[in-house]
Amino acid sequence: MGKRFQAGDYKYEHVEGWGDFPETGVVSDVATDSQGRAYLCVRRKQTPEERWGEMWVFDSDGKYLKTWGEFTVPHGLWISPNDEVFHADAGDHTVTKYDTDGNTQLSIGTKGEVGRPGEPFHSPTRAVLSTSGDIFVSDGYEQNRCHRFAADGKKLLSWGEGDPVYYQREVLGEVTGTPGTGPGEFNLPHDITIDRNDRAYVLDRENNRLQVFDNEGGFIEQWTDVPGGNDSVIDDNDVIHIATGHGGIQVRTLDGKSFGAWGEAGEAPGQFRGAPHGIWIDGKGDVYVAEVGAQLALQKFARL
Repeated sequence: MGKRFQAGDYKYEHVEGWGDFPETGVVSDVATDSQGRAYLCVRRKQTPEERWGEMWVFDSDGKYLKTWGEFTVPHGLWISPNDEVFHADAGDHTVTKYDTDGNTQLSIGTKGEVGRPGEPFHSPTRAVLSTSGDIFVSDGYEQNRCHRFAADGKKLLSWGEGDPVYYQREVLGEVTGTPGTGPGEFNLPHDITIDRNDRAYVLDRENNRLQVFDNEGGFIEQWTDVPGGNDSVIDDNDVIHIATGHGGIQVRTLDGKSFGAWGEAGEAPGQFRGAPHGIWIDGKGDVYVAEVGAQLALQKFARL
């Protein structure tokens, strides 16, 4: 029996040994399609001289199926109910929609080039499809913006303010700007998730909060107790599950009420060796968690 975890009525058992991994790498995010197949964004090489990654595909039992894609810095991954695969590449400043075989259906942004200030993209972090068919993107490491696009990739809206102090500190080595801390401002929007009413839930990671917006970018509210929020997913019961880099998985209603949290740091099976960076819930309610900061740190937790 694997280690068990619980937050409210959400109970899970760790699936030990999941994943027949073909190579080594860091898994940045994970999502499943309508057939239960798991797609892993994998950073194979990330050095100053060489940066590249790819997509690994597995069946629900962890059997390796195939590899596809050529990425620079794999980051956020999201799959629609119609099996449209959206990937945000933080290294080449693009958002791409694929089919499940890796064929490109839509690409937004110019590969290898940053947009004009305030415009797409400066190291985007995640792209998701709303119920209305619009595409929402958090644009996050090198500027503090979110964008909304029509289904054909035409930009409809951008919002958010704040200097990219995280990038200045971690990459440039000198902070010259001022972080955005007020409503509608960001200090690294690391994830955007859309509910069935097209409200946007943005994990403002370096501010340790989640901000909620309407689909016009209008500020609604903020939750100030989300430490290091990296990724989130909303289940069929309108409950949001948040992967935080500082401890584990938060489980909350969409008005912010907490069911609790689960998961713990450590080296034992079921514990997080790295920082939870990606989270997904499949059609059975099972949870997948991808961790950065450790090799092949992808775990599955079966819903009980």
